[in-house]
Amino acid sequence: MRVAAEENAASRLRNVQFLYRNHPAIDVIRLATFFTIWLILPPPITSPSPRNPALPAWIRSPLRTLRQRLTSRAVPEHAAGSAIRRFFADKAREQGYTLSQGQQGVIAAMAEQATRLASGQARSLYLHGQVGRGKSWLLDGFYSALGDVPRRRLHFHDFFARLHQGMFEHRHQDDALALSLDHLLGDCRVLCFDEFHVHDIGDAMLLTRLYQALFARGIFVLVTSNYPPAGLLPNPLYHQRFEPVIRLIEARMQVLEVGGEQDYRALPDAGRQQRFSQGHYVWPGTAQQLDSLGFAEPAQAVVLEVNKRRLHARVRDERSVVFDFAGLCEQATAVIDYLELIQRFEHWTIEGLPDLEDCSIAAQQRFINLVDVLYDRDRPLLLIGARPLAESLGGSVADLARTRSRLGQLRQIGPPPSTVIS
Repeated sequence: MRVAAEENAASRLRNVQFLYRNHPAIDVIRLATFFTIWLILPPPITSPSPRNPALPAWIRSPLRTLRQRLTSRAVPEHAAGSAIRRFFADKAREQGYTLSQGQQGVIAAMAEQATRLASGQARSLYLHGQVGRGKSWLLDGFYSALGDVPRRRLHFHDFFARLHQGMFEHRHQDDALALSLDHLLGDCRVLCFDEFHVHDIGDAMLLTRLYQALFARGIFVLVTSNYPPAGLLPNPLYHQRFEPVIRLIEARMQVLEVGGEQDYRALPDAGRQQRFSQGHYVWPGTAQQLDSLGFAEPAQAVVLEVNKRRLHARVRDERSVVFDFAGLCEQATAVIDYLELIQRFEHWTIEGLPDLEDCSIAAQQRFINLVDVLYDRDRPLLLIGARPLAESLGGSVADLARTRSRLGQLRQIGPPPSTVIS
């Protein structure tokens, strides 16, 4: 009888613990307690941000959790998972795709986690695999199928550049990271990161705090990457210092490989709905070649002010810009510069692509970042080089595989076979 009584008491304790973690009324009680303590304690000696109320982080966090739980209960849990499966089945059929085994496994995991979003019990997902295996396709589909769930879909370059900018703006506040995330994410419950990678130790150290903050806020994170967690920041000089982030990702996220033999970007119709893929790679860029594309008219030389930098360029009209590779990638430019330029100009031409293998590592990385931004924002690109594209994209930077895959979608125009000099 004593054993039965102990088991009964343990069962009731588990029920109470579950209720405490999940019932919205408990959140109200907890929040009321926090506010009472906050009113009794002396105010902190900080100046509030003009765009953020003067609430300490330990009050903002439960308030955000309460709001998420109350609003999420309006959505039936089973409906979210069914919507995910149905969306991908319809999308694959419309596009004539046969889903690989790896993709089917990811979709099943997405559907399972979508059913747990309402209860706040979803486990974040980390998708990795070779370029062209459909990782971004899966991420975009998941994002689209979620319906009215507050969510954000961001390229990692874009998010991290804006996070740095926000932390600089709030550098005199007690928690610049929390204030920056409040501004960037608001009431976001699902955050989708495309093309996650790390090569800079400074970024790596911030990532630990970032992931801890996202998980503490109860945000479901979906990440795509060309690298498994253990392959991030491969530089042996810094990799050991990044291992805490790797352990955090592996502990808090379900890691899934998107495999398969098919490179979907290599399919004939892969880029038919993308403006980026409607662009061209032209070599050697003769006047006749450019005239055939409607780009023979002269462009006006200008100096562009971008984040306190002066960049030389030419403009054909207010939405079309021409840059020289050396002027854009051999200079100390950054992702935040490309993001600002993307807002100004719709059509891009980059002249003078050299053999990347002959360029500095920094120039190679800037070019990779630039192509990432153009691809993610779907800007039409005219790229002009002196040699065939495949011969121009050598180099030792790991992310060049992604750049080769993306630029490989451009329509390539070379000289007539009789004029090619070997």
